[in-house]
Amino acid sequence: MGILVIGLFFAELFASLKVGLVVGFGWSVVWILVSAALGYLLIRLSPYALMHTFNTMNLNDFTNLRNAHNAALAYLFAAMLLIVPGVITDFLGGVMLLYSLYLRLFATMRTNTQNPHYKGDDDVIDVEIIDESDRREPHA
Repeated sequence: MGILVIGLFFAELFASLKVGLVVGFGWSVVWILVSAALGYLLIRLSPYALMHTFNTMNLNDFTNLRNAHNAALAYLFAAMLLIVPGVITDFLGGVMLLYSLYLRLFATMRTNTQNPHYKGDDDVIDVEIIDESDRREPHA
């Protein structure tokens, strides 16, 4: 695990230096500040976003509950990764934010909420038809 973190640190450092050389020091600072501000804004809005996620998904199905959980975690990790300065962390944060958006918009399965034992419509009125010819008394 430690080797992975050290490798990520050096990869992040190398990528940030390469991007800094291409776009310049000033734009690198702007990039870092904007991504940190976006991550901070996402963290500040996270209670509302998470509440909306769990309120809009149909959580009767286990698949939708798992998708809501994954969307919430991806949202929070994306916000944290955007706060950390660096090119790779910003890219991973953007990917996780898109994944969270995908889970919220496209991966929800809407189940039919109709009772499987339900028969008929609510609009049907049960009536009895009485034939008038059966009720007539014979003429004498």
